[in-house]
Formats: sequence, structure tokens, C-alpha cells
Amino acid sequence: MIVDDRTGLAGLLAAAENAAPVASLDMVAQNLRDRFGAQYVSFLLVDIVGSKVVRISEEVATQQGRRADQVPLTGSVYDKVLRTQKLVQAPDGGRGQRVIAPVTNRGDTIGLLELFLPQSTPEVLEQVRQAAHALAYIIVTDGRFTDLYHWGQRTTPLSLAAEIQRQLLPPAPSCEAAQFTLACALVPSDSIAGDTYDYSLDHDTVHLSITDAMGHDVDASLTATLLINASRGARRAEKDLAEQARQTNQALLDHGRDTLATGQLLRIALDGSGAQLVNAGHPWPLRLREGTVAEVRLHVDLPFGVHAPGPYRVQSLDLQPGDRILLYTDGMQEHQAESLDLPDVIRNTAGDHPREVVRTLTQAVTEACGGDLHDDATVVCLDWHGPQPPGRHALHPGHHAGPRRALPPPSSRLPGRQ
Repeated sequence: MIVDDRTGLAGLLAAAENAAPVASLDMVAQNLRDRFGAQYVSFLLVDIVGSKVVRISEEVATQQGRRADQVPLTGSVYDKVLRTQKLVQAPDGGRGQRVIAPVTNRGDTIGLLELFLPQSTPEVLEQVRQAAHALAYIIVTDGRFTDLYHWGQRTTPLSLAAEIQRQLLPPAPSCEAAQFTLACALVPSDSIAGDTYDYSLDHDTVHLSITDAMGHDVDASLTATLLINASRGARRAEKDLAEQARQTNQALLDHGRDTLATGQLLRIALDGSGAQLVNAGHPWPLRLREGTVAEVRLHVDLPFGVHAPGPYRVQSLDLQPGDRILLYTDGMQEHQAESLDLPDVIRNTAGDHPREVVRTLTQAVTEACGGDLHDDATVVCLDWHGPQPPGRHALHPGHHAGPRRALPPPSSRLPGRQ
């Protein structure tokens, strides 16, 4: 089989562009059948909480009323592909050679492409990998025009409060760049408690925030809406960190109905010239440096929503290449989760990609609470690589500069399971 790489990839993108947003998967499947004789092509989308994948096949893609297959991730070959970010060939089940490739965009693991091939030469496998990477961009683009992928991600119903909270978060929970790798996760409580996280990358700065609103249900989600939009508005107006904090606080004073919220706002200069943080009544960050986990004991100002006696303090954060910084809300240490030793989990996952760190941590707090959280639990994990470290780039999906090793499933790395 002679395969023209450029023509094949261009044809795939052209087919997706010419299709309706809900039919792009059909067009990609047809392209792969025409190029490689592929059979049984399907896309598996990672669900909201990252515990399952939902199969969106050609039939299901156009039938939203039909219940899609849901496959638990733990211990599956899909889990292996997502964690390693490497294409694998699995047992074929008599239908040809089964191939599974990661569908990832700038470090965000969207899902997997699965197909059966009559033959799998190295050249064909490489082009399947490239097609899966292109599929990530197609899905990100089409997601602006259809609810298909929102539907696929929802393995449990969302309340109104949960719907509001979910829409406040960045579209991608992970991001990779030359200077850093970032992953975030939020496990909502049974009655949504108003946690949010946010990040943005510009030419010279990465911006992070984490907030924890007082209260539950819709009231907490509305407070979170004020917080996240006030901070984003100030950030997008290119205000400095002190002004961003002031406007966030003022939004709660003006519209928050006497509610409070804790939070942290963080800015890191990509040239390595410094990192700054505002702490509004929030738990101290944790930092992993050379195998040691310690709290970063910065000054703590009053929460947002309080008439403060002075401006919020912008403090310098000591950040060196190789550091891992963890921001989290107090739901990670709520009464039910007191047995969870955060520093211990961070040490045990030191060689993992930040995606796996937040997954391990959120699984740990969920298990510690017996699946019944009384408070939202949110975590942001950032690996700082430094300004353009040698040999590092962000072009390859899943690229990670830290030490990598074969790892057991996340649950076996929790305290007491070593």
C-alpha cells in the first residue's frame, strides 16, 4: 500500500471541513477506510470526571438518544494509551489488527481513536497516529458548533448548579508549553460548592487562579460566576495582579449578597524572571522540589468579599526549573478526607505527568470520602521547566520533560497501597 502522508492528512482535514460538525467523525472514519481499509472505526471520549471513556461510533454520533457504550478506564488498554500517550496494537478479536491511538491537543487528553486494520506497517501506524492528532483539532473546532461532545462526556446527569460550574472552567483541563506543563481537576460535591480553576497563556506569561466560594448549590455557582468573570475581565484588560484581585473582591462586594470566597491568583513570567501570587484567605500552595514537599508559606490576606483595610499583597513566589507547584481547595482536606496525606501522594507521583497527578489526587479524595463529597475538591498542578529549556518543545502530544517510568494504575499509588 502506497500512502501519501501529506495528501492523506490534507484529505482528512478537507473531509472534516466539508462535513457538518456532527458528521465529522463519519468523514474521518470514511477517510481511514479509503486510505487503509480500516474497519469498525470509533472515537472514545474521556468523560467529565476522567473515570470512563464513552464510545462515539459512526452510528451513535448521529443518534443522541441512543445510549453510548461506557467503558471504565482503570486497568483497561485505553487507560494505558491515555497515560503513555503512545499508540498501541491490542488483541484483535478476530476482526483485523486492533489499533488504538491517543487523541490529544496541547496536552489535553480528549480521547482515543480505535480502528481495525487489515495490515499495520510502521508507515500506516504513523499515519494513524497523525490522523488521531488531527482529529483532536477537528473535535476542538467542531465543539464550538455542537453539543455532541458535551453529551458524550456526561455519564451522569448535571444539576443546574453543576452546569453553571462546568461552563466556568477552561475548555481544556491540561496544557503543555515549552516552559511548563499544567493539569487541573475538579471533583464536585453532591451539592455543588462553588470551586473554580482558571488558566490562560499569553506571549510572556502564564496566568493561574483557583477559587472556593462559600455556600452550596446555585448560590455558590453564581458566586463563582462573579469571581471567575471579574478576574478574567481584569486579566483580559491587561491589569496587574493587584488590580485583578481588587476587581475580583469588588465584584463580590457589589453583587455577592454578603458571601465570601477564598482564592489564589498566580502569574509566572515565561522568561523565568519571576512568579507572583495573591493569596486571599486560601490554603498555602505545596511545592515539590528535589524530592521534598513543603508548604509555600506566603502571607494570607482576607478572603474576597470583605472590606479589606488595604490592597491585596502581591508576593514573590520562589520557583525554580524542576519545581512542581500544587494549588488546591480545602475540599481536598475536608473532614472525610483527613486520612489523605497530600504530601505523600505528591512524593509518590513525582515521576508522573501532571495529568496523572491530579487524577491520582482526585481519585484519592473520592475514595477517602466513599464517593460522597461534602465539599468540592479542586487541584491545579504545574510543572515549571524553565525558560525554553534545551531539547524541550510543545509540538508532540503528551510530551513531558520529567522522568518517565512504567507506572501501576493510579489507585495502587495511594497511601497504604504501595
